[in-house]
Amino acid sequence: MTPPASGLKVGLFATCVNDLMFPETPRMVAQMLGRLGAEVVSSPKQTCCGQMFTNTGYVKQGLQTVEAYIDAFSGCDYVVGPSASCVGSVRDQHSWLTKDHPNLHQEAVELSAKTLDLTEFLIDVLNVDDVGASFPHSVTYHSSCHSLRITKLGDRPLRLLRAVKGLTLIDLPDADRCCGFGGTFSMKNPDVSIAMATSKAKAIANTGAQFVTAPDNACLLNIGGILHRQQARIRPIHLAAILSSKESA
Repeated sequence: MTPPASGLKVGLFATCVNDLMFPETPRMVAQMLGRLGAEVVSSPKQTCCGQMFTNTGYVKQGLQTVEAYIDAFSGCDYVVGPSASCVGSVRDQHSWLTKDHPNLHQEAVELSAKTLDLTEFLIDVLNVDDVGASFPHSVTYHSSCHSLRITKLGDRPLRLLRAVKGLTLIDLPDADRCCGFGGTFSMKNPDVSIAMATSKAKAIANTGAQFVTAPDNACLLNIGGILHRQQARIRPIHLAAILSSKESA
């Protein structure tokens, strides 16, 4: 049987946060895509999606990240990243960052259209919702605000989680509420950010789940810090780690 991603050249967009703090996440994604038959390309030229620069008004620096992104992934059939926030930034910002640079603009538009979150690639491109994972634990899912409002993942992550063998999915009340990280928002508005994260962490802990998952490690880092200080037993885990798991009951 031909693997569903056979013949596809897929760029692995690690993202700067994952590369520096959670390198195991892009490694798991690369292994998963490889098992599904993709030719995985992980270019050392990649840097950042540019969101931090752009959201803070540093357009020139943001433009430089677009150039690096194109240099890294030009020629790929798709670019896949384990961060709905960064993928959303590429699709939402790269085209208008380059609007005054015609030669760069066309490349940016074409490549951003082929940039997908892992869950989008699995379900929309490969038509796969069961990746053969096994994770015999109770899990609740946090919809990061960018995955919900910018990348618009919808129920894709939930469909993938429901197909994981042994996993018990527990609904999270007020799941559409932000965790308070928001990149530079948490640095510019720390008091508001902490209040939002505390409220989110409380709702997560009250589910009684063993794990909380999300498509963004930055959100899990923010939530996990509060959970740790509250001495809550629930543990944060990236969605890719669950989908890569072969843990037996």
